[in-house]
Amino acid sequence: MAQVRLPSVLRPYADGERELEIDATSLRTLLDNLREQFPALERRLRDETGRLRRYVNFYVDGDECRMLEGIDTPLKSDSEVMIIPAVAGG
Repeated sequence: MAQVRLPSVLRPYADGERELEIDATSLRTLLDNLREQFPALERRLRDETGRLRRYVNFYVDGDECRMLEGIDTPLKSDSEVMIIPAVAGG
């Protein structure tokens, strides 16, 4: 199962969990499975059309998914997925 690491800002939408183990073969199936378990979390990661939100970065085994195959990036059984929302300030 893929290990999903969540930053503190997203943990309230995943019952306070810091890490999740999700069975998935791609980033897309991981997000589909997240939708079943934590619909409020998934809504913060994808838009209404199912696309990844622009301000959220997904790292699969250390590489940003947009530099790989995007939402169709394959996952291994021991993949680590880090989800990092952009932060802005002034």
